[in-house]
Amino acid sequence: MTVDLSPVQEYYKDKTIFITGASGFMGKVLLEKLLYSCHSLKEVIIICRPKRGKAPETRLEEMFKLPIFQRIKDERPEMLKKVTIYQGDVTFDQLGLSGESLKHVTENTNIVFHMAATLKLEGNLRDAIDMNLLGTRRALNVAKEMKQLEAFIHLSTAFCNCDQEVMYEKVYDFPHKPEDLMRLAEWMDVKTLDAITPDLLKPHPNTYTYSKRLAELLVRDHYESMPVIIARPSIVTPAIAEPLPGWVDNMNGPTGVLIGAGKGVIRSMICNGELKSEVIPVDIAINGLILLPYHNSLAEKRPLQIPVYNLTVDDAKKRTWKWIMDVGRDLGIKYPFEVGLWYPDGNMTSSKFYHTICTILFMWLPAYLIDFLLLIFGQRRFMIRVQTKIAVGLEVLQFFTTRSWDFKSTHFDQIYKELGSTDRRIFKINTDDVDDYEYMKVSILGGRQYVMKEPLTSLPKSRIQLRFMYVLDRICKTLIISGLLYWVSQKLRIFDLFRHELPSSN
Repeated sequence: MTVDLSPVQEYYKDKTIFITGASGFMGKVLLEKLLYSCHSLKEVIIICRPKRGKAPETRLEEMFKLPIFQRIKDERPEMLKKVTIYQGDVTFDQLGLSGESLKHVTENTNIVFHMAATLKLEGNLRDAIDMNLLGTRRALNVAKEMKQLEAFIHLSTAFCNCDQEVMYEKVYDFPHKPEDLMRLAEWMDVKTLDAITPDLLKPHPNTYTYSKRLAELLVRDHYESMPVIIARPSIVTPAIAEPLPGWVDNMNGPTGVLIGAGKGVIRSMICNGELKSEVIPVDIAINGLILLPYHNSLAEKRPLQIPVYNLTVDDAKKRTWKWIMDVGRDLGIKYPFEVGLWYPDGNMTSSKFYHTICTILFMWLPAYLIDFLLLIFGQRRFMIRVQTKIAVGLEVLQFFTTRSWDFKSTHFDQIYKELGSTDRRIFKINTDDVDDYEYMKVSILGGRQYVMKEPLTSLPKSRIQLRFMYVLDRICKTLIISGLLYWVSQKLRIFDLFRHELPSSN
């Protein structure tokens, strides 16, 4: 039976795709979308390293058991056979490929999606350079040998040029050279490198955005000889609809905050609530990535500058952080998580002093108390360790939630304008018709189901637990505030003052 293909699907027909980072959050969604919507492609090659004693083939089998691949199993099960997996790693030369596997990749690949990276914002510089910078160089070196290469898509981040007031779709120069930093990381010991990292990073807030910026320079330098393209998504959030509404498999960014707040673990965070959020649902970002090679293939002549795309949603659809947190709090009460640590009644503030007071009273003190009780009962302590991780994560995140960002996405917007109606539907990148409240709801439920592994059937029980937590929260707050007031009154001798002011009965 002949299947009518859209222009984008026709472009991918008989193509071989090579993906690094296919086991990551965005990588899995990309793999699923290519298999489902670009069903006339020839092959998808992915690399994966052994993990916890599991071979790459075993990890792929486990990946296919995830709920996001269910629609392929139901509708196009034959597509799973088009996936080829090789043992590989971007931290090794030739990506860990050799012999027949390397030959197969270099002789057949048409399009590369280089997505492998370390996303640890608080990670050390050595690891960030090895994965994000050296890993990109290794991927480019393999791509140079590909005989049929049409496009090399490098996944960057919209925040890698944080010193710019307005971020256009171009590569910005930087005083540091990628080659110098790669050599520095090779010969300098980790302790010394960590010591000079704060000075190296300026004006970048972390090693992730810094290494991603250098990687962009490296990719740009290959534009003369290779068909490279740079994609910069903003903060990637759960899916709107594909492959499943609310799909997410990690606690990075806003998802972690909403889960942490919903569990009652995060009670305060520094954030300017009036600023607009810079987030993009993962399915919108992945559709954008898939469209980049197709869109560039339509160009009559090669652009003078490397194509760069800021993958962001339209300004009119950007909600404020306050709206997100308020709606998230309300939905967290309607659809509570199981066994929360405390009642979800946190807040956001731009005052560091107020934030410090809240974290001491409502995050650190309960953590020490819980660990003390666990110690008494001979159980393993964990709350102080959890709060330490949360504190580090919130400190890193506040750089993005206390600043205004201005991304210009002219190139990305142009893709939508040039798409036909069928491709606009299949590869949706416009969010004008998305109900933001409904999206927040599926995001909360997605975090509950897919990250915390809490089935929807447990909601009635969770609501009962939440009511109990509410009463306990109000009792404890009353006791804490009363105790503080009593302590202050004792220090200031307020009761003595009233006693002296009262008239004598004589």
